[in-house]
Amino acid sequence: MHGWLGFPRPVRYAILLLAGALPVLAFPAPNLEFVAWFGLVPGLLLMRASASLRQAAVAGWWFGAGYLLAALYWLIPDLGPALLLVVGVLGALWAGVGAACWALLRPPVTARRGLAALLVVPSCWLVGEWIRSWQGFGGPWAVFGASQWQHPAVLALAAVGGVWLISFALVAANTAIVILIVARRIPMRLLGAAGAAVVIAAGPVAFALTPAAPVSRTVTIAVVQPGVVHNPRLRVDASQRLSAGLRRDHADLIVWGESSVGFDLDKDVSLLRQLERLSAADGAQLLVNQDSIAPDGAKSKVAVLIGSNGIDGRYVKTRLVPFGEYIPFRQQLGWLATISKAAPQNVIPGTGAHIMRVTLPDGRPLTIGVLICFESAFPDMARVDTDHGAQLIIYQTSDSTWQAGWEEWVLAQHAALGALRAAETGRPVVQAALTGDSAAFDPRGRLLAWAGPGERGVTLVRLQLPAASARTPYDRFGDYVPWTATGIAALAGATALLGAGGRRRRPVRPHRPARILLERNRRHVPSA
Repeated sequence: MHGWLGFPRPVRYAILLLAGALPVLAFPAPNLEFVAWFGLVPGLLLMRASASLRQAAVAGWWFGAGYLLAALYWLIPDLGPALLLVVGVLGALWAGVGAACWALLRPPVTARRGLAALLVVPSCWLVGEWIRSWQGFGGPWAVFGASQWQHPAVLALAAVGGVWLISFALVAANTAIVILIVARRIPMRLLGAAGAAVVIAAGPVAFALTPAAPVSRTVTIAVVQPGVVHNPRLRVDASQRLSAGLRRDHADLIVWGESSVGFDLDKDVSLLRQLERLSAADGAQLLVNQDSIAPDGAKSKVAVLIGSNGIDGRYVKTRLVPFGEYIPFRQQLGWLATISKAAPQNVIPGTGAHIMRVTLPDGRPLTIGVLICFESAFPDMARVDTDHGAQLIIYQTSDSTWQAGWEEWVLAQHAALGALRAAETGRPVVQAALTGDSAAFDPRGRLLAWAGPGERGVTLVRLQLPAASARTPYDRFGDYVPWTATGIAALAGATALLGAGGRRRRPVRPHRPARILLERNRRHVPSA
């Protein structure tokens, strides 16, 4: 026998990779979001069936590598075979999930261990997910809770505890199903069924108990999507043509996608004057995005707010696309640029999220948070803008690298993140994509508009804005869910170590030879 099910080691690892890839089907574009509620079960069962704690941790590692490999396929053009190295290293973050499954779900499953599993296994998952979401490790892509973007009732959990609370609920539901499957006693199976029912109902209950904030006013946003135009001059011309005449549509703000202006507006005064005249003709400010090149050749991405009198605001992209715009740990991994399309030099980041103040055509002010491309994956950035008074969150993006075949899936995943950020902050979210997918969501994460990669033109969306003072629980309390999960995982680990130490220190009474015991018994046998 070679471990669980008698399979040799290479076959076990291949099965674990496939088990890790299964839950990724819950994300766009397969969009089988219901898979997230049970898609972890095969992997958890395999970890539970490991022969030892060490084997279970390794099983979790391979499961995590399979999950990341399926979720980060879009990095293949940038990394090539080096993607295997990245997922191999980060997959180790799932080792704790494997260890927790083996420690708490192997037979016999008692009530105490079952209840602990419903807390510890999701916590271990969440700790790994939170760690890999750090910008230094590449950032939060395919966080498990994001798979539920289509369901406002589930997204209500994001308003309470961020996307992290949705991830916790999904993993807890899968853990409960495992208990239901493996438990031998009926009370334990009932515990599993009850646990699954509670976490599944948590979202709708939160939706009912957290009504949307009252509407303070409405605005109309025009999202301009010119499509794939590689020539920078033709690209800005296409966006100008689409934007002309929007006064008749009563647009309050006109938004272009990332890299819509391939020139530095501080140097190209002629182009800046054109955009000023366009803003005056439309009666609305333009929010464009330029690729800025410093005198030393350093590049940065800048959102620029333009009115009839010039530039009214700027924001420099802070969180960059891993390997596409920078290489994490470049000193150690810089060699990737020689074998792939990874960034030859790091783009210069900005100093952090901040708000812009728009003047609407009727003279009223509007405070917006502007973020760029991959920054839609970071919950904290939208929260910072909301805390500073933003009533609307806008993302500018360009995903022209992934426009064909199965790589289009990354466009849908990217746009879907807006639903999470809307639910977390209680603010409407607009994503303006140069080439698609553009999207808009209301403050509860409900889809209002969507323009795919095959569409060209202007999408007008009317948004209801909450008061600047409105706050969701997640706005107020921040990342308390992952911090709590970290505490639970640490306490479980410490308890396991103390228990193992106590077992090692317990003195073992030596066995007495059977012959001596027999002689002693004979001495007490009465004579006939």
